[in-house]
Amino acid sequence: MSEAPSPTTVNPQLDQSDLSANAVAVVTALREAGFEAYLVGGCVRDMLLGRTPKDFDVATDATPEEVKEVFPRARLVGRRFRIAHVQFRGEYIEVSTFRRGNPDEDDDDDVPSGANHRSVDGVILRDNLYGTRDEDALRRDFTVNAFYYDPIDDVLLDYSDGLRDIGERTLRTIGDPKTRFREDPVRILRAMRFAAKLDFRLHADTEQAIAPLAELLTAISPSRLFDEFNKLFMRGHAVAAWTLMCRFDLPEILFPLFENEDALVRVALQNTDDRIREDKRVTSAFLLAAMCWPEFERRSALSATSRNAADERLKAAHAVISEQSLTIAIPRRMTFFIRDVWRLQTRLERKSVRGILDHPRFRAAYDFLAIRSEVGEADTELVQWWTDVQETRGTDENTAASQPRRRRRRRYRGRRSDARQVRP
Repeated sequence: MSEAPSPTTVNPQLDQSDLSANAVAVVTALREAGFEAYLVGGCVRDMLLGRTPKDFDVATDATPEEVKEVFPRARLVGRRFRIAHVQFRGEYIEVSTFRRGNPDEDDDDDVPSGANHRSVDGVILRDNLYGTRDEDALRRDFTVNAFYYDPIDDVLLDYSDGLRDIGERTLRTIGDPKTRFREDPVRILRAMRFAAKLDFRLHADTEQAIAPLAELLTAISPSRLFDEFNKLFMRGHAVAAWTLMCRFDLPEILFPLFENEDALVRVALQNTDDRIREDKRVTSAFLLAAMCWPEFERRSALSATSRNAADERLKAAHAVISEQSLTIAIPRRMTFFIRDVWRLQTRLERKSVRGILDHPRFRAAYDFLAIRSEVGEADTELVQWWTDVQETRGTDENTAASQPRRRRRRRYRGRRSDARQVRP
């Protein structure tokens, strides 16, 4: 690993009202305990761009165990990259220890056993080799994510000309992009996400390194790719991220069953972006249903004339979801969601009303039918018919609720002993 350059020191005069009081408290407490501590990553980048940051990360020379000594209620998480979560009411601050670069296994006798390990492709499997702030700066992914900010004295350390790249709205890796992407192929997806979110262009060297190394994404665990899926598509910039990914044929790698039929996917992504902007509930299961739908339809068509067509469609759904989960893990609760949305399409097409309006997945299935109609897969009049059904039901329920409830007259039944007394 090359020697870190001296950082450029500036007083950015950032808006202190954008700072998390809890994050500043973490920095203050660590310094009072004798450690270095800075705000790092996206929160600093967003403040420099005039955006309001949502998440605050702290970098320090304290180990995770030492952070826990300062904050006894902190949780230590992660195996590949061990960090501390310092809990506050309604917020947690992620605290990571300065890391040094990961040399090849035989390059450094100072590497403790098990602390640092690469795959045969050069992918870092563990990244718990601690170092200094300067070493930490060299191993970060992009220049615009490599700022170290002292919120107490309002001092910013810029190691990699990140301020220049922010001014030019350029996303550039720190060091050789092929090496950085090979170390952690997920950085390819992070490049897609940041470029889409920030509306930055990819630096030429960074862009040229993506396609040749994209296949390395298949070495990433399905559970980690599911986390990246959510970050890519559930932050309000899904359409832009997807468009960028298509330039590098990444959908074919992440969705092996996908065959460039992205009309439905784009409508679903736009629908998700719109709902996020309107502060409505969204779920990544809806997007996964759209991305896997064409393959499910192909397999279902093969058994359309079967006596047990419904059972065959259920088997097809199970097979498609299982195969997709080999690349991007789909939580069990989401598999039920996806299968229900697919299964209900048949009932919606048949206008089978009985009991369907009370189904917990009805609304999602109706929305799915609506996006299918936008790409010509379903009749728009059918969507309108179901819209009217819901409105009629809502009107009927409101009318029933507004009617005064008739009080039932209670019939008096005297005790048998009393009845006997009045008999002649």
